[in-house]
Amino acid sequence: MNSMAPNKVMISIPEKVSYILNQLRECHFEAYAVGGCVRDSVLGRIPMDWDITTSARPEEVKRIFRRTIDTGIAHGTVTVMLDSEGFEVTTYRVDGKYKDHRHPEKVEFTPNLEEDLKRRDFTINAMAYSPEGGLVDLFGGMEDIRCRCIRCVGDPVERFTEDALRMLRGVRFAGQLGFEIEEGTLAAMRKCAAAIGNVSAERIQAELTKLLVSDEPEKLLIAEETGLCRAFLPEFTEMLRTEQNNPHHCFNVGEHALHTVKNIQQIYEQSGEEIGAAADYKSRAMLVYAALLHDAGKPAYRKTDENGIDHFHGHDMAGSEMAHRILKRLRFDNDTVSMVSKLIRFHERRYDGNKRTLRRIVSQVGAEAMPYLFMLQEADVRAQSSHRREEKLARIEEGRRMFSEIQGKGEPVSIRELSVTGTDIIELGVRPGPQVGEMLRELLQIVLDEPEKNSRELLLTEAGKRIKIENE
Repeated sequence: MNSMAPNKVMISIPEKVSYILNQLRECHFEAYAVGGCVRDSVLGRIPMDWDITTSARPEEVKRIFRRTIDTGIAHGTVTVMLDSEGFEVTTYRVDGKYKDHRHPEKVEFTPNLEEDLKRRDFTINAMAYSPEGGLVDLFGGMEDIRCRCIRCVGDPVERFTEDALRMLRGVRFAGQLGFEIEEGTLAAMRKCAAAIGNVSAERIQAELTKLLVSDEPEKLLIAEETGLCRAFLPEFTEMLRTEQNNPHHCFNVGEHALHTVKNIQQIYEQSGEEIGAAADYKSRAMLVYAALLHDAGKPAYRKTDENGIDHFHGHDMAGSEMAHRILKRLRFDNDTVSMVSKLIRFHERRYDGNKRTLRRIVSQVGAEAMPYLFMLQEADVRAQSSHRREEKLARIEEGRRMFSEIQGKGEPVSIRELSVTGTDIIELGVRPGPQVGEMLRELLQIVLDEPEKNSRELLLTEAGKRIKIENE
């Protein structure tokens, strides 16, 4: 353990954070920025949030600041509001025993900063800073940053037994920061892995998503190797066990999936104008899960022919259904579940250079999903072997070009784009009900083949003919 002597490190503190620190100090309390904001500042990253720890009790914090919210007052946390921005201010505390590998039964406030810092998860997150006091690094966080190392504060088994989510957080930090996990911490993960089953699906989802959108999503292999995946993503284990003896592939299914995840992030970064949401976290999440799970159906559908070549016919539909179950299990919202399942279901679709074929694909997939489908398909191809790669990429690019042309010309690809409506069909004598929708679908097939026939007069004439035939 390092001494309490401050480390001569200078960190730029935002004006509002400085104001909170100063107000607390003027009232004769200790106050520091703490945790991830300090770590990220040392690393030259922009902190997402600034958390403050103080010797002041919650009721004292509330007296000092005019506008506060009791966000977690039982655990010592008060949110101080400055204008419309909130900053969490938490009293130094010592956690009691953990009842469920996640939440302490009680917390006790302490006037001692060291006691507060020693309860934290990793050394790089257990540093505190104030302009007056400098950097307080009691557990070697700076050295671990220099070594690019994730290491628990104190006994890692104790830390993981207290809060099992810390194991997945450690893997996530490794992916986000490009660090390695220290061997003792890694060994404790293996020992405590089963405890992750006590953590809620929502919290696992949040950590897993942050890992997959990180610079090194392949660190998911650590979660697999330590046994963490068995609790929340056992399908990935089967993917890693499934070889692909096929000229089109050079990795097993799981490795290919991770390469696809990495590729799709690079493609996404370059495609902001195409999808109109370059920094949309939800869109990014949809894409990385589609990339991770697009071949999840392959293990169960692997067939080897007489020449020793593996084939996976039907894995797209099976993978779509599996992805639906997995994402529901992880408590994703319905929009994400629907989009990911759809992208996987159609990721094997090929473009033959015929706009008629593409219009039918767009009609099935939905125009809003097509840019994402193109990205998934490109990422998939780039994660395969070099066999016919340029030909495949050229075909995808031609699909993009034709899709742009279809949109530019306003060619109809859905029922709502037809020149007739359900009301028009009813006025022709069709009784309200399923028959109306069926008639509109038949008319859509006509204009998918020949967009120029999307005129009210032509479609009503065609509908009238079909109604007459059905009534004869």
